[in-house]
Amino acid sequence: MNDPYTKGMLKVHPYAKKKDVTGELVAILEGKIEKRGLKLIKPISRALCEDEIHEIIITDEQEAGPGKEVNSIAYLGFFELKSGGVIVTGDEVYLKGELIGTITGFDETHMPNHINIIVKSAERKTGIELGAEIGMQLLIKKP
Repeated sequence: MNDPYTKGMLKVHPYAKKKDVTGELVAILEGKIEKRGLKLIKPISRALCEDEIHEIIITDEQEAGPGKEVNSIAYLGFFELKSGGVIVTGDEVYLKGELIGTITGFDETHMPNHINIIVKSAERKTGIELGAEIGMQLLIKKP
């Protein structure tokens, strides 16, 4: 694969402007794993279409990022996109208007069913611990 990010072809972050991506929670998850072994893909972005459903997973591993393995995780939930767009590592993720962390990468274990969107946070909390409810808005935007 001739990936421009891996080959260092881009000297600046190419996503100068992009629209916010919104969705609502359709499933709330509870559970933490210490040795999950998620293999984050090297690309820094994913295009998401309206009405798709994807999973949000939280990690507190500070070295997590594209091309890395993530082990310590907490499951937040699944959300349905109400407004599609492009999401990028470093984008902020908000639940009920509160910042929960930033996107650190993507895992394709369950593709083509859904993408695991990995969010880096200071605290590794599940959907239950975050007080998540069905229908709650999830917002992903450029910082």
